[in-house]
Formats: sequence, C-alpha cells, structure tokens
Amino acid sequence: MPRIGHFEQAYDDPEAAARFYKEVFGWKIEVWNGGEQPYWMVTTGPDTELPGINGGFAKKMPNVP
Repeated sequence: MPRIGHFEQAYDDPEAAARFYKEVFGWKIEVWNGGEQPYWMVTTGPDTELPGINGGFAKKMPNVP
C-alpha cells in the first residue's frame, strides 16, 4: 500500500509545534517561505519507509475552524 501523500495542521504557534515534534519524534521540519505565509514542511521519515506520512504546519488563520 502506498504512503499517504501529505497532512496539514494549523497551529496558533507553528514554531512551538515544530520544536515539539522535532524533540519528541525526531521529525525533520524546515520553514518554506515561498508563499504569502511561512509554511513548515514536515518529513516524518524516508519515503521508502511504510507506513508513514509527511506534511506541513501552518499558522491558524482568524475565523477558520
């Protein structure tokens, strides 16, 4: 079965979330500044490792659940 391609989670403080996941799980997290808002790209493991999922963190936007 192939890996799920991507997850996305919004946080009030994505930098704090990135520190937490780096420290607890050893995830690789890098800031990507290619859009209007910074985006934290998350790599949870190598693409050859199953099961697994990579994704990203964003800052919560006002009035968006």
